[in-house]
Amino acid sequence: MAMIRKKVLLVENDSNGYLTVGKVFIESGYHINKASDGLSAFEKIVRDHYDLVITELNLPQMNGIDLLKKIREVNGAMPVILISANARVEEAVEAMKLGAYDFILKPLTVEMIKIIISQISNGSTVTNKDRSVARFTIITKNREMNRLLQEARDIADSQASIFIQGESGTGKELFARYIHYNSNRKDRAFIAINCSALPETLLESELFGHEKGSFTGALFRKKGKFEIANHGTLLLDEISEMDIQLQSKLLRVLQEREIDRVGGISPIPVDVRIIATTNVDIKKQLKDGKFREDLFYRLNVIPFHLPPLRERKDDIPLLANHFIEKYNRIDKRTVKGLTEEAMQALMCIPWKGNVRECENIIERAILMCRGDLIDTKDLFMTEKNEHIEETKSMFIPAVPLREMEKKVIFHALDQTNGNRTHAAEILGISVRTLRNKLNEYREKMDKVL
Repeated sequence: MAMIRKKVLLVENDSNGYLTVGKVFIESGYHINKASDGLSAFEKIVRDHYDLVITELNLPQMNGIDLLKKIREVNGAMPVILISANARVEEAVEAMKLGAYDFILKPLTVEMIKIIISQISNGSTVTNKDRSVARFTIITKNREMNRLLQEARDIADSQASIFIQGESGTGKELFARYIHYNSNRKDRAFIAINCSALPETLLESELFGHEKGSFTGALFRKKGKFEIANHGTLLLDEISEMDIQLQSKLLRVLQEREIDRVGGISPIPVDVRIIATTNVDIKKQLKDGKFREDLFYRLNVIPFHLPPLRERKDDIPLLANHFIEKYNRIDKRTVKGLTEEAMQALMCIPWKGNVRECENIIERAILMCRGDLIDTKDLFMTEKNEHIEETKSMFIPAVPLREMEKKVIFHALDQTNGNRTHAAEILGISVRTLRNKLNEYREKMDKVL
């Protein structure tokens, strides 16, 4: 069954403005529709569903602000980005008050577009039920995963908080979205925030919002993620990285079901289903005093622990074929599958990066493959095309696992000329995790010296 492609509507009265933006979206597998004025854009939005609208501020017949207002009348969650070459602060403020996803000054660079694609690829706010189910179906035939999915469907309509644990790359965010889109909140917003990506002061503003003038740079009132997710679901990703002081404020919100904007004078009631995730040993965090015990019990009403890919190897062929279909479509390739030797090699990998690592390996193999079938030489980037046994020996540990982990990390860094971001992507881990590993190796070396 064909996968539903995400659709983007570009509203720009200068046809040349479509070229760069549209090209990047199309190359990433998106379907592009265009409109040259606000009125025709709104007519398209009424007739069809779009995962994102990017509109110029200054348009004939109906400007970008008025178009945003009309969109909000028919769809409260559709992401809308406004762009302008010479916008006034007042216009930016009004756009954000109306719920614009972002307000960007021209030029809209390729790098900006890629960031936008990454954000909407995570499905930040989707309201169409059929598209939601198609996008957030979890592919598995593993007995344990199917048991967890059944439990997820059983509790989906509950208002109780959910705590999902699992290694990096096991699909915790996807699992959270699966719960949301099987719940009675599925037509409301699903908002995700990475608690490790922002310092404490900024994270507080992102979660609870702020009033104009509450701190330097607060040029206008901003709604926080709790308000945006009202009546929907809020995912607190990597919550174990949240500062201990902010944890106490979060606990109060969960208890009182109301928030206080930074600089605000009165509480704001919210109705939000909370899902939290972590990839660390939360019991150790509790023991070390890095995570509040009372907050943990408030979040851990319904716990889930996702198994790593090495414990669900019966899913590897299924996932590999799924990713082959996906990247055939994205990269316009016609790869039919894997050779028997390549599949055997996949079954031998310890999968430290889990499903994310599997996807990365298949994506790379699609690009490297020159025939109909992916072979072992396509799976692993090496300076020479080694024999299958030599390739597999990279992944079958003949030394302690921690030493093998170290070798694989340095091998990835060597492949990427020391680029930590690219190395982390290949390994299927976060840059933070990679940095911590390197610091650990450095500390051990210092002790030896």
